[in-house]
Amino acid sequence: MARIRRTYTRDFKLAAVDLITKQGYSLAEAAHSLGIGRTLLSYWKHKLEAKGTQAFPGHGQLPPLEEELRRLRAENKRLQMERDILKKATAFFAAEAT
Repeated sequence: MARIRRTYTRDFKLAAVDLITKQGYSLAEAAHSLGIGRTLLSYWKHKLEAKGTQAFPGHGQLPPLEEELRRLRAENKRLQMERDILKKATAFFAAEAT
């Protein structure tokens, strides 16, 4: 039987890490009381330390670099379509002129 993947909100992750960093709980105590694994809680802690406010972007909230990459890819696709249309129009009018 397949296990259901649980998702956690950004606020939950921040509160869980606060248990360790600010309230003085050990990693094992905090993980046990929240019903999550120690490795997961440790991962969240390291991710928060590494990325700061950009950690845990959530659904639909991409980091700034990912958002710019998405925007640039869309613009690239639009420009390629415009180029292809102009190529076809040029070929059409060149064939019609001869």
